[in-house]
Amino acid sequence: QVQLVESGGGLVQAGGSLRLSCAASGSIFSFNVMRWYRQAPGKQRELVAGITSGGSTNYAESVKGRFTISRDNAKNTVYLQMNSLKPEDTAVYYCNVYLLIGSKNYWGQGTQVTVSS
Repeated sequence: QVQLVESGGGLVQAGGSLRLSCAASGSIFSFNVMRWYRQAPGKQRELVAGITSGGSTNYAESVKGRFTISRDNAKNTVYLQMNSLKPEDTAVYYCNVYLLIGSKNYWGQGTQVTVSS
C-alpha cells in the first residue's frame, strides 16, 4: 500500500504563487511516475504535470511556463511550484503515484487551491 499526503494549498490573489507538496510512504518502488491532477467544480479531473523517477517532465498546455514539477527521490516527495496563478487555476489538486511494477495507481486526498481575482 502507498499513502500520499498533500500540503500547501490555500487562498492566493491572482499573480501570486503557491507550492504544493506530496509525500509518499509505503511500498514505493524505484520506477514510478508522480503526477498532479486538478478538478474544478463541474469539470473533469485533468492532468496538470507529471515527472518520472528519472526526472522527465510533462505539463498541460495551460500551465506551461508557470508551473514547475519536481521531486526528491530520497524523500519520496513531489512538488508543484505554481507561479503567476490565475483564477482559472482554482481547483482541488490531487497527487497521484503510478507504480510501474504492478501497474498500480494511488491518489492523495486533495488540497484546495483558490485564486481570487
